[in-house]
Amino acid sequence: MKRSEFALAVEQEFGPGYGDVVVNDLVLVELGNRTAREALAAGLAPRDVWSALCAATDVPEERRHGVGRPEPGERPLR
Repeated sequence: MKRSEFALAVEQEFGPGYGDVVVNDLVLVELGNRTAREALAAGLAPRDVWSALCAATDVPEERRHGVGRPEPGERPLR
């Protein structure tokens, strides 16, 4: 998972406004008591950060895998 795919997955799962709050404010014990933003800045893999974020927010398993990829014809986030 690329960082752009992570950003798209967060937006698709949580929405643009709440997604920002979750990424910036939710402290993830699994990632060493860091927020998702801090974990990414520290060099952790976006897929690992996404998995920890999903676990912490009870995202159902069926919505955790294969997300973050733009649909055919959709412009990717930058």
